[in-house]
Amino acid sequence: MSFSQVSLDYYLDAEHPYNKEIPQPKSLLGYEVGSWHVSHDQLVHYMTQLAASSDRIQIENRGSTYEGRPILLLTITSPKNHQRIDEIKKAHLALTEASAEEIKLEEQPLVVYQGFSIHGNEPSGANAGLLLAYHLAASEAPETLKMLEELVILFDPSFNPDGLQRFSYWANTNKNQTLTSDPNDREYNEVWPGGRTNHYWFDLNRDWLPAQLPESQVRIKTFTEWLPNILTDHHEMGTNSSFFFQPGIPSRVNPLTPEMNQKLTQKIGSFHAEAFDQLGSLYYSEEDYDDFFYGKGSTYPDINGGIGILFEQASSRGHIQESDDGLLTFLFTIRNQLTAGFSTLKAATSLRVEVLNYFKDFYKNNRAEASKNKQKVLVFGNEKDPATTFHFAEMLQRHQIQIHQLQKDINSGGNKYSTSNSMVIPLNQKKYKLIQAMFTKQSEFKDSLFYDISAWTLPYAFNLNHSYETDVNLIGYKILEVLPPKGTVTSKARFAYLFEPHGYYVPKLLNHLQQNNVRVKVGLTPFKVNGKSFEYGTFMIPVKNQEHSEAELYRIVQEGAVSAHITVHGSDTGYTEGIDLGSRDFTTVKKPEIALLVGEGVRSYDAGEIWHVLDTRHAISISKIDVKDLSSVDMSRYTHLIMPSFSGSGLNSHIAKLKEFVQEGGTLIGYRTTVKWLQKNEFIKLDFLESSLTAKNINFENKGNFEGAQLTSGAIFNTTIDRSHPINFGFQNTSLPVFRNTNLYIKPHQQSFNNPIQYTSNPLLSGYISEENLALIKNSVPFQVQRLGSGRVIVLTDNSNFRAFWYGTNRILTNALYLSDKM
Repeated sequence: MSFSQVSLDYYLDAEHPYNKEIPQPKSLLGYEVGSWHVSHDQLVHYMTQLAASSDRIQIENRGSTYEGRPILLLTITSPKNHQRIDEIKKAHLALTEASAEEIKLEEQPLVVYQGFSIHGNEPSGANAGLLLAYHLAASEAPETLKMLEELVILFDPSFNPDGLQRFSYWANTNKNQTLTSDPNDREYNEVWPGGRTNHYWFDLNRDWLPAQLPESQVRIKTFTEWLPNILTDHHEMGTNSSFFFQPGIPSRVNPLTPEMNQKLTQKIGSFHAEAFDQLGSLYYSEEDYDDFFYGKGSTYPDINGGIGILFEQASSRGHIQESDDGLLTFLFTIRNQLTAGFSTLKAATSLRVEVLNYFKDFYKNNRAEASKNKQKVLVFGNEKDPATTFHFAEMLQRHQIQIHQLQKDINSGGNKYSTSNSMVIPLNQKKYKLIQAMFTKQSEFKDSLFYDISAWTLPYAFNLNHSYETDVNLIGYKILEVLPPKGTVTSKARFAYLFEPHGYYVPKLLNHLQQNNVRVKVGLTPFKVNGKSFEYGTFMIPVKNQEHSEAELYRIVQEGAVSAHITVHGSDTGYTEGIDLGSRDFTTVKKPEIALLVGEGVRSYDAGEIWHVLDTRHAISISKIDVKDLSSVDMSRYTHLIMPSFSGSGLNSHIAKLKEFVQEGGTLIGYRTTVKWLQKNEFIKLDFLESSLTAKNINFENKGNFEGAQLTSGAIFNTTIDRSHPINFGFQNTSLPVFRNTNLYIKPHQQSFNNPIQYTSNPLLSGYISEENLALIKNSVPFQVQRLGSGRVIVLTDNSNFRAFWYGTNRILTNALYLSDKM
């Protein structure tokens, strides 16, 4: 069927009884679904009008994206159910309680959460959502009416509004009137960074567990309010594929996921198979995709008593494209996604009581497991960084995990936990399994291949001390809403203000002070004043020789302290135990002028993580410099250039210019694969440790498995750190957990003081790494800094800003920005 001839009949049965008072998509969009790519604003308009015309739909704006777009939720069910929706929700959640045995499941609706296009450039899901929502609002068929009586459907028409808008603009503005299927056409080749991600270039389908981004926080709020039984997540994959539905690869299911979850996923899959058999569309299951990392939409439900289901449709990436199976049209991809939407609802209706029973039993088994566990509580905290502790607790509460105040001070595992800076998680609670998933440490696996990361132990990510304990008397009062720490200035100073480097928002305070032209110094050695000890990296604000009066300086410092949640200490003397405040060991902190390399060849995820942490958390202004514009940029206006992970040859023509930037006093900070490029082009001298592994007795069929087993897709490792080195200012312990997803290993420098961060001899904390790579990483170093002319080159093999939730190592980047001239 050509695009000019497309009609609603291509998707929906022309003989199906529909209420003519309900607007079809074309009547409001001005085109039939699939003729153009729906933009998010059009989608919002249609869904709003659809809800207004139907008593089966209630619509809410649940929040906003970074770009201010609404995040909609449609609750779709029968009018009768809408009248008692609060009662239905209450009864549904009651299935998680001990009294659930008394509830009659035959009368209880099932809750289904259908979400579309979390990757914005995988648009067939959101476009299919238009048709599915219309059908549910307008169909008068008996089977639809029965379905609406037995289901409550939580319907999110666009999981990623900003990405969908970005991609729809690209696809529509590059569309030909006479369509071309040539995959080389501009329509099918987005410019960097593409529409997959959100505003800050994050993959939103990795944020269900960390829940750091506004889109995710809205979804988690909806999820935890309802605890849906089935959640579907509509995606796209390579053009030469067909259609995938779960279950995934059996050997790659997280061991915390109950076996019955997979059996029910298989049963639901049979409904998809039947629907696609009738349609005649190719499909497959139990290959390619796994159910391991709980940060994805198709796995997060599995650890919450639900069933997550991934759909992957071969992508047309535009309107029509050549594929190995012939021409792949956008219309066809939409129809397949719609088919999966229908088969999901059919399965949910048919298996309703069985799935509800599973849901009830999941929480019953939860309670039984928790009661048998000898460990009764988890204690966590950070003695000198209450802001990070707050953000960790805030994340837990987003998932409705109960946290309590610590009842009494304890020492455990060499760490001190005090009532003022620590909290307690009782393990005997509804979210016991989810807590396990967040704190789990696993290093042995059935399979050596992973679709995504193999470890995410969250207290390591936040660099928090944590300990399992058996004493229930450690549980204090329940914290209903965790509050951020209060920042303050202890007293108005006559001589200087001092603040320690430990607080997460120290860079935000530094930036605030420098933006207000306040001169700040940093102490390179510890000291004590007025009986209080101050560690390496303490910052000092002299009262004299500032541009501001004492009163105005106090106001600026107080304003910054409150904003950054930091305690600033006023001192009336510069005479201390240790270095005095006038010592040459206090050096001025220069204001960085920061450029971030972006564009073709730069890994957009990595660049987005850096942009996000500096912009949204510390309010630090950066200039994003596109690789294609680098030759015309005056680099003398910048002090620092951050180079995220990079691939390709796009930088080769800029080698001389970048070297000149460093040699004239600039600092270049290179991450991950960029490190190799910097070494190859003699920006820095490094020796790499390489694996000599060769394949022996491996046949061609197993080539992919052999090579895949050598990938370090994401694991956590332990390092020892030199706290006297400026790159480590602010860290409290001599060990630091780091996240790594590369196989780049640097040999330690011969001078030990040049190895301020070094992997231990037994570094694996959690996750998978091959034996060959484990041998290489032992005692290697992920960080080096060297002089080049008047400037410095700083390299990091690891991602210290991973996915917005690796709070524990964010400071490495900001130390490299503010303290590079001290290294």
